[in-house]
Amino acid sequence: MSEQPSKVRPEATSDAPPPLGRFYEVDGRRLLLHRAGSGGPAVVFLPGGGGVGLDYWNVHERVTELTTSVVYDRTGTGWSDRAEEPPRCAEVTDELRQLLRTAGVPGPYVLVGHSLGGLYARLYAVRHHGEVAGLVLMETDHENYSSYMPRELRELRGAWDPAQELPDQMPEESVRLYRHLLGQMMAHWPEEIREPLIDRHVSPEWIMDGYKVLPHRDRFLDEMRHAGPLPDVPLILLTAMDIDDFKKAVLIGESQEQLRQEIDGKRRLYTDLAASAPRGENRLIEGAGHASIHWRRPDAVLQAITDLLGR
Repeated sequence: MSEQPSKVRPEATSDAPPPLGRFYEVDGRRLLLHRAGSGGPAVVFLPGGGGVGLDYWNVHERVTELTTSVVYDRTGTGWSDRAEEPPRCAEVTDELRQLLRTAGVPGPYVLVGHSLGGLYARLYAVRHHGEVAGLVLMETDHENYSSYMPRELRELRGAWDPAQELPDQMPEESVRLYRHLLGQMMAHWPEEIREPLIDRHVSPEWIMDGYKVLPHRDRFLDEMRHAGPLPDVPLILLTAMDIDDFKKAVLIGESQEQLRQEIDGKRRLYTDLAASAPRGENRLIEGAGHASIHWRRPDAVLQAITDLLGR
């Protein structure tokens, strides 16, 4: 693949090394990948916006008892190198495909995409359907998401321009709350993984990584609108039925009732998406919200993966 040195920030994204994984070079960028387990099809986790591969360590560790499991940081996230702006969805899928080949992880793959990662997982399946054994989509973003939302919530979010309102840094109070919530979610994780992961999540660099994606969301969704239909692969969607801990802490101006209406809209969207696929299913997951589904309900995520592996 061609080198792109003008867009690469060559130095590491953190002075401290990642607690797990190793770096591979793709298009001149260093990307972090950790693999464990053996056999196939390999399970590959695609993080959401603001997320990183090791956020899924708790499920990943269980999957390694069944087959090969892979977590990674795409360009612009986690311990991987940065670029001038978030890559297009097609570039993300090309990058992941090359990374898996470079790391010696053969297909086919069960792709587990969370939120924004769900867009990438779907596009990978559209572009390389012969390499995909199944899809687990946790709270996936979708190009028709807004049309399923209540009018007041659409208007409220439509009035917010992330390109003009990105903060220089998260308020200290929010950082403390974020650290507290992450500590709760990862309370039983090994300290050598939990502590550096939380420290980096509340760092200005990683926080801004999550914000920087927001102005490009419409571009990602438009790209998906023109991608083509999802191929006939087994598909399980997971819909979180609770208001997320992080939304309660961060979102301003949205009422509890509006957030409940959003959950109902998501349920309808994901049910319709599952129905549009020849082998699709939507599972309603209680006790978890959008960002916390894999932390609050790892059993549900593992069950979905196990079911697809069984097929």
